[in-house]
Amino acid sequence: MMRTMWKGSIQFGLVYIPIKLYTATENKDIRLRMLHKECLAPINYTRTCSKCGKAIENESIVKGYEYAPGQFVPISEQELNDLQDNGDKHIEIINFVKLSEIDPIYYEKSYFIGPDSGNGIRAFSLLKQAIQDSDRIGIANIIIRSKQHLAAIRSFENGMLLETLYYPDEVRAISEVPGLGDLATDNAPKEMTIANQLVDQLTTEFNPDQYKDDYRLKLEKLIDDKVAGLPVEKKKGRTSQPNVVDLLSALEASVKETKPKPKRKTVARRKKTV
Repeated sequence: MMRTMWKGSIQFGLVYIPIKLYTATENKDIRLRMLHKECLAPINYTRTCSKCGKAIENESIVKGYEYAPGQFVPISEQELNDLQDNGDKHIEIINFVKLSEIDPIYYEKSYFIGPDSGNGIRAFSLLKQAIQDSDRIGIANIIIRSKQHLAAIRSFENGMLLETLYYPDEVRAISEVPGLGDLATDNAPKEMTIANQLVDQLTTEFNPDQYKDDYRLKLEKLIDDKVAGLPVEKKKGRTSQPNVVDLLSALEASVKETKPKPKRKTVARRKKTV
């Protein structure tokens, strides 16, 4: 059963819809511990003060901001809480926009939205249907774990999804990337033709089930084999890369390698007559 990670309401005009948020994705990275090589026991880390060297307990730790090198101003939890305008934890939908107008670079994390009580299910269903029929998504602000996020609320299957977005000043300018000024403005026609052909041959419908985390699967097998005392498989040598001398040759070789193989025709066998 999913665990509630946020509880509040969505404000749709003058309508307040009680909701709960549930994390929609999960990180399946395999966590490796740091061990003492001789004892194979976990390494413990203690929090110590960089000035006096004493070990510090949680109750003696406060938050602060470094406004100059080595100079800090403390900020209490109460002061942080007082900065939050929506003390009753509600999400106010500010605007509705088209999903295609938001570039994927702004998306941060996804959450399922669920109704919080029986009384709010009718309003929840109404908002979901209105968003779905309009082919729009709602833009709102939400505070999660003391941080304000821009958020997109959209219809998703038989429910709704909230996706936190980066604010514009959190997205770096692509103009800061070195070397972009050296890009060619007029690519060779023949190279472009073959490059477009390669794109066409690799184009398919998006099916997320066909993509696997190969590294994680290999790591899981390595761990299982070591726990079972099985010998570790040696890494196979990499296949040699073709010796390509120029871009055009590389494109032509890529098109040839990715070209779909013709389907073999099956010849129907005649039934023997007795």
